[in-house]
Amino acid sequence: MNAEQFRKLALKQPEATEGEHQGHPDFRVSDKIFATLGPDGDWAMVKLRPDQQASYIKLEPSSYEPFAGAWGRRGCTRIELGGAQTKRVAEAVHAAWRNTAPKKLLALHEEA
Repeated sequence: MNAEQFRKLALKQPEATEGEHQGHPDFRVSDKIFATLGPDGDWAMVKLRPDQQASYIKLEPSSYEPFAGAWGRRGCTRIELGGAQTKRVAEAVHAAWRNTAPKKLLALHEEA
């Protein structure tokens, strides 16, 4: 997994847009950030729920970790892209999008 692959996964989410946050790329739905890329593109952040975060850390502890402090305790999860499994990153990005998207948009894109 690399930064460009992560960008494509993020932008595949319904109504996702790319912007910039603190000097590096971010990905938004309805103007709310659901994921970011680190400045060097070697890591990414996804906004998960704490229970989701714990699951990803358990599955791939070398690739997923909470950010320090309150952000991490609330579910902001760092992904080391180089060793992360693409399928799992795609799932995490989609979960972050679902956690952030407004209910009306979710209803339009409910999974069967």
